Amino acid sequence: MTYRVLKENDLFLLTDEKGDITSNHPYELGLYTKDTRMLSQLELKINGEEPIALHSSGAENVRSVILLTNPHQEQNGDLILWRESIELKRERFIANGVLYEMITVASFFPKEVSFEISLHLDADFTDMFIARGFQYGEIGSARPAELTDEALEFHYDGADNIKRRTRVQWNEAPSKATKDSLHYDITLEHGHSRTITLMIQPLIGEENFAPVDRQTAWNELKASHESWNKALPKFETGMPAFNELIQRGTADLRVLMTDVGFGRFPVAGLPWFGVPFGRDSIIAALQLLPFASDVAKGTLRTMAHYQGTKNDPWRDEQPGKIMHEIRYGELANTNQVPFTPYYGTVDATPLFLMLLVEYVKWTGDQELFKELSPNVEAALQWIDQYGDRDGDGFVEYHQESEKGIANQGWKDSGDSIVHRNGDYAASPIALSEVQGYIYQAKTGLAELFEQNRETEKAKQLREQAQQLKEAYNEAFWMDDAGYYAIALDADKKQVGTITSNPGHTLWSGLVEGDRLDQVSKTLTSSLLFSGYGIRTMAEGEAGYNPMSYHDGSVWPHDNSMILFGLSKMRQPEAITKVIGGLIEASKHFEYSRLPELFCGYSKEMGPAVKYPVACSPQAWAAGTPLVFIQSLLGLFPDVPNKQISLHPLLLPGMDYLHVNDMQIGEGKLSVSIYRKNGVIKVEIQENTTGCEVMMTEEAMRISSN
Repeated sequence: MTYRVLKENDLFLLTDEKGDITSNHPYELGLYTKDTRMLSQLELKINGEEPIALHSSGAENVRSVILLTNPHQEQNGDLILWRESIELKRERFIANGVLYEMITVASFFPKEVSFEISLHLDADFTDMFIARGFQYGEIGSARPAELTDEALEFHYDGADNIKRRTRVQWNEAPSKATKDSLHYDITLEHGHSRTITLMIQPLIGEENFAPVDRQTAWNELKASHESWNKALPKFETGMPAFNELIQRGTADLRVLMTDVGFGRFPVAGLPWFGVPFGRDSIIAALQLLPFASDVAKGTLRTMAHYQGTKNDPWRDEQPGKIMHEIRYGELANTNQVPFTPYYGTVDATPLFLMLLVEYVKWTGDQELFKELSPNVEAALQWIDQYGDRDGDGFVEYHQESEKGIANQGWKDSGDSIVHRNGDYAASPIALSEVQGYIYQAKTGLAELFEQNRETEKAKQLREQAQQLKEAYNEAFWMDDAGYYAIALDADKKQVGTITSNPGHTLWSGLVEGDRLDQVSKTLTSSLLFSGYGIRTMAEGEAGYNPMSYHDGSVWPHDNSMILFGLSKMRQPEAITKVIGGLIEASKHFEYSRLPELFCGYSKEMGPAVKYPVACSPQAWAAGTPLVFIQSLLGLFPDVPNKQISLHPLLLPGMDYLHVNDMQIGEGKLSVSIYRKNGVIKVEIQENTTGCEVMMTEEAMRISSN
């Protein structure tokens, strides 16, 4: 990455590799909160010159440490600073809405030496849509900065009548200060050092609080991360690359957690999507269920709070619809963009219902189902009344908002739904995976309603699901290809391009019999499987482009949704092939981190090729390795029915997999899978869940507590 990013809750910092916020960078660097750039310049200089980078890493999510040194400096033949004689260490973290920046200056010059370090600051309070060049509009105005002995403050009066300011405080007064710079005169003996601490505090509206001291803030932040890690189930394998992926994924997901008042949930990704997203947040919560089921509860309550209540074409809103994305900046607040929130997504509503069903299966928490029953009813009504625009039994999408999104499935770029002859499909469009989500939601909800003695509602949902299953298999199946179409277009013609989308339906049970095997084989054939993962579109299709965003690239989360289904439908060869490919791909990316997406070039061409502007970290990419664990265990709990389905397998070269303290219901499950004499065996170390573990005949239960 050519940037460094830190995030905690809804404040994030984006800098260059030196730790600076500059104006000449391809990314719009800055300190952001509520979709506003609250700091647009933060440049460190030594004697007025840029330092030289020694080391910079974005591997540690909780804080950033950057090492710099000085260039050689002379004036008129007189030595000012010998090259590389001063070390500058920048340490920073974000806690409680404050950026803490510590600059430690150490001298390695043989004698006492004097020099100046300076920090140059500014705040332009630019809305993120404007910063990224997506929108322009009426905006407010900055007021002159204010400088006191204690702080430097930047002020902005927004067009939305919200005052914004950024306060910069310090642990020791600068030698000289202006309204855009702080200067420190430094004199050091050899081996001596000095640390200057800045506390940079974005404040919106009437906010006004004193930041806690640096050490207290750091201790609280570190304790929060330690608490997150302690609560996770523990795992162990003999494959270092596998272990690193899981550790990186859980660490990245912790950083992406946010709470807007209804419980913590994952935002979509950094740097630009650190806000609630319906589809992204829900899928990441699904991936996290075996690790942190409380995240699903926070996600569900957040989505329920913002559920659509009225018909508003400007925001593509309809009653019962789950939002796509919410923004909090000046353009959103003045209704110049429709993201307050924006509802242009066709899949977030059934995914919301799917998450609720899976959450109850993992936890047995029927109380949340009862709490959200009005939201469930509204979501089901949206599916039947608004989602099914023409009454044909399928849910379609069509853009209403002039500043909305044209394609409203997860492949939301303008060129992503394309016929085999190269023509783009016209909307309304019914996507294959959306029908699978709806089938899965309705069959799962039928069980929940039945458990709550609402038998008529359960019967109705089952009948609707069966009708959908029959209609889907009739309308979407392509006999000539032995595969399902990605979509039906406005004329109900199949969009026959071979894509990954139908793979999402496997989890639902919408695909059965010979067709299940055909879909599984196609997904892992050389047409779709690159060697590093399943492509979004098959090689050879008219729209195929391995460098594209959605038409031939590999998205880890897309693979994870397919893995759920391959595991549920017991396709071991496909599972190990997909997981093995993604593990191999991860070795070619920074920090053993699966990116949002990467190019779909064949493995035969060489290393996995990065996509130039992929988010990193990104929630559902970080959650993908967690799905590896569930897929290898073949683990699908059903706490209300007191059963846990377990169908284990191991990757080639993986001799064991130990998972301890996985929370299911009100208890824990600990399992060991290992290979002995070529046979995979299972040992249940602990089962306090109150559920019976159901295993395949091939798996032997060695012992049980």
